[in-house]
Amino acid sequence: MASAGKVKAAEAALSEVKDGMVLGIGTGSTVAIFIEMLGRRVAKGGLRVMGVPTSYQSAYLAAEAGIPLTSLDEHPVLDLAVDGADEVDDGLNLIKGGGAALTKEKIVDSAARRFVVIADGSKLVDTLGAKFALPVEVMPVARRTVMERIRQLGGEPRLRDGADRKDGPCVSDNGNFIVDAKFEAIPDAAVLERRLKLIPGVVEVGLFVGMAHTAYLGGEVGVKRLDRKGR
Repeated sequence: MASAGKVKAAEAALSEVKDGMVLGIGTGSTVAIFIEMLGRRVAKGGLRVMGVPTSYQSAYLAAEAGIPLTSLDEHPVLDLAVDGADEVDDGLNLIKGGGAALTKEKIVDSAARRFVVIADGSKLVDTLGAKFALPVEVMPVARRTVMERIRQLGGEPRLRDGADRKDGPCVSDNGNFIVDAKFEAIPDAAVLERRLKLIPGVVEVGLFVGMAHTAYLGGEVGVKRLDRKGR
């Protein structure tokens, strides 16, 4: 059963969806609730939208909910992107990638005029890295060298295992591995993102810096809204 916080966050994001929008549809448990709610609105006939999914998972859920799908080839600029997060700081910087979809999430979320994050309130942290390891998508051939470079930057890397009783490493939709790098704290996310992306073989890093415009963080009794300063 979905937590009350996730439901409230999804409801808050749904209030931003307007008729005729083309939406970026993220990945994760809170977004799954949002997709279900959006599908019910579409089924009633009062809302016409199209969605660009960030993963096979979200594409499947959206199709099952009756939400028409499109692509960035057809709509390179989106009206709104709604996505989850594994951690959010008070500057609206994020750690994402728990669902191994970080690369397409970053592509789709960055294509939107407005990017809204939805999560339960436990995802709010003082400093990124406090609770969640940083996902890094890595080409398989570069796994060992990338992990060694992450150690040199002060992180403790671990190759993510496959889920659902699948032997071997987790493989992204792009055919790459996910390395989860644990940093005790990430005081400057922009600097760490640049350093990691300079490592040959790194495809994408789950740090979303200066991208989100608003976060809705749901709790038992309400929703905390955070807006990026200057927006």
